[in-house]
Amino acid sequence: MAELLAAFSRSLRDLRRGEVLWHALWPPLVSLLLWALLGYAFWTDAQAFLAPLVPQLPWSGWEWVSRWATVFLLLAALAALIYLTAMTLVAVFALPLLIRLVALRDYPELGRHGENAFMASLGNTLAAGGIFLLGALLSLPLLLIPGMLLVLPLFWGAWLNQRTFRFDALADHATPAELRRIVGDNRRSFWLAGLVTAGAGYLPLFNLLAPAFAALVFVHLGLASLRRLRQDQGIEL
Repeated sequence: MAELLAAFSRSLRDLRRGEVLWHALWPPLVSLLLWALLGYAFWTDAQAFLAPLVPQLPWSGWEWVSRWATVFLLLAALAALIYLTAMTLVAVFALPLLIRLVALRDYPELGRHGENAFMASLGNTLAAGGIFLLGALLSLPLLLIPGMLLVLPLFWGAWLNQRTFRFDALADHATPAELRRIVGDNRRSFWLAGLVTAGAGYLPLFNLLAPAFAALVFVHLGLASLRRLRQDQGIEL
């Protein structure tokens, strides 16, 4: 728990650095602009595609409920796509720089022993993104159940954060054996970090920084765990 709190504190500190803030902001802004344009261009077609997912009420004069439910599902789908795209941009383009900046400042003693780190991280990100997208879209009808709007997006966001960044944060520094050991020993901490960082996406304005904040938290968690593992094994740092 102490390392988890330290990771949150250090990540908030890092976001105040100019070079970190820039790489935290451009991915969500690009994602938001992209999906706003696509949503505007294909809004009618997307509504027609989602309409069969909405139960039709049998009472005359209540057709507006189904129409607004379809709009609600479409906005929920766009929110998931915006978040996924921002996460992917952070993981693929911004994270390597963030790792270098964080490692140089807080973990300079850690050697880099990752194998094919970029391709491995890219494959992990695409696999996690595909599962997230499929699960989120299949879960869309459940959002019409009261209370599910808070539970399901939070669950899928937590899953995506920990599934993506627990690997990507370590791929450059840890050997495959070290990575498996750290993931196995810290599953609860990674899930809790994923849950908290997913919850950050609900905060107005800060939600723009949520993907990069999640990345930074997992970088600090992962590299601190790697340092501790090597110290416990008697490896000179």
